[in-house]
Amino acid sequence: MGMNVSTQGLSLYHYEGCPFCARVRSALENLGLDVELRDIELDAGHREALITATNRRTVPCLRIEDNSGKVSWMHESADIVDYLEKLTEA
Repeated sequence: MGMNVSTQGLSLYHYEGCPFCARVRSALENLGLDVELRDIELDAGHREALITATNRRTVPCLRIEDNSGKVSWMHESADIVDYLEKLTEA
């Protein structure tokens, strides 16, 4: 387990029936990371935020807000899993 990895500023846009989302959720679980899950099917606000920011409603999408408040968005489950694994290696 990583040394108290900070997941502050991370949130995962997803929905329950999406296999790629399931892959990312399973990685979160395996890595022991606590990331806010934002379900775009259950919450229209999350869906709108995703579409507004990325011009698409493709999930999974990881919203990354750094300490300065700069926000970036990462699509592609493989990229997200790689990113999360690197967080825990630090």
